[in-house]
Amino acid sequence: MASETTAAITGAVGVTRRDPMAMLPFCGYNMADYFRHWLDMGPKLKHPPGIFHVNWFRKDSEGKFLWPGYGENVRVLKWILDRIEGRAGANDTPIGYVPTPDSLTLDGLNISRAAIDELLKVDSNDWAEELDSTGKFFEKFGKRLPEEIRAEHNSLAERLQRVSVAPK
Repeated sequence: MASETTAAITGAVGVTRRDPMAMLPFCGYNMADYFRHWLDMGPKLKHPPGIFHVNWFRKDSEGKFLWPGYGENVRVLKWILDRIEGRAGANDTPIGYVPTPDSLTLDGLNISRAAIDELLKVDSNDWAEELDSTGKFFEKFGKRLPEEIRAEHNSLAERLQRVSVAPK
């Protein structure tokens, strides 16, 4: 997970900062051990939570936000709840499941189909940059980084590679 720095974070504003679950300033021990803790906890949970990644801040070619945000975010949260309950459609992509356009409640929203398509698009070139950046972040943890994380990172790279070389 990454976000841009704000005035609330020490350092330059607008710089991409990797901080899983916003814990770096608060974790009193090595983050690789923190990751290990949660990987070990997963199998012990009777009902583990669903985990979803949301990017509210995608922009178009003119630098304008594609998603209106604020109160409209509840539409995506509704999709998440419906997905957990098995009621929402999704497309399987190299990065995981992404909503189908018709699975989102968009009635009354002034947003073009082109913007929706762009929001839901998984571009392997963009993700290749993300993969590289994430890999550099993981290097900080050396041998302590849990193997499951390293394996998933490698698996993501393979899935993205398969898509980028697939015939159009």
